[in-house]
Amino acid sequence: MKKSKVVRLTRKWHRYLGIILGIQFLLWTVGGLYFSWTNIDEIRGDHLKKNTPILPKDINYVSPKDFLDQHLVKNDSVVSLELTTILMDPIYRIEITNKGERKVVLINAENGNLRKPLQENEAIQLSKNKLNIKAPVTEVEYLTSTGNHHEYRNRPLPAYAISFSEPANTTIYVSVTYGNVQTFRNNKWRIFDFLWMLHTMDYQERDDFNNLLLRAFSFFGIFTILSGFTLYILTSKTFNRKKTNKL
Repeated sequence: MKKSKVVRLTRKWHRYLGIILGIQFLLWTVGGLYFSWTNIDEIRGDHLKKNTPILPKDINYVSPKDFLDQHLVKNDSVVSLELTTILMDPIYRIEITNKGERKVVLINAENGNLRKPLQENEAIQLSKNKLNIKAPVTEVEYLTSTGNHHEYRNRPLPAYAISFSEPANTTIYVSVTYGNVQTFRNNKWRIFDFLWMLHTMDYQERDDFNNLLLRAFSFFGIFTILSGFTLYILTSKTFNRKKTNKL
């Protein structure tokens, strides 16, 4: 193939791919700037979180042996057993699996009695206790399902979404079955999440780095860069002058 034809064909592919990929490269750059210039602790809401209360050592905690047999059935397996607190009450949180299905059991660590899942007023109080500043509650929502683009996706359900106004400007998600605060969400996080979706190009679930669209754009991005190098070499006066001198 003649050099002129190679140059024209390469320039054509480089031009059209540059237009298409240039938009995505711009989105990647904007996302990268936001990721690198924002404080990740503020995005996660860590600056608004209180530390977990320390459990007192003088409590007569019941032994797990006293309640495990009572609350486990045949084929149940304990995944984890954690000593924690719910509204200052010492609680054992037990994750159990049975034939691939998981459930959570809350046990009062002082008497071994089963604790009921959180009620709305308890979830509100729990979220207030976790927040290190005072702010009024503006909305309480009970969630039983979430979509792939929901800010509480892939987390335990049901849950309460408790929204606070200024100065918090944050929604706190509290799991009913786990009896704890799962996550904080604010506007900075929402911007981060949207840009993250554009960054990963996963428009279905936002978090898949191995999706075909991202792989295709990465491949064509390399092709565009290499075509640019090729055009430079083929049209460079310095390169052509050296080639002529050799002849």
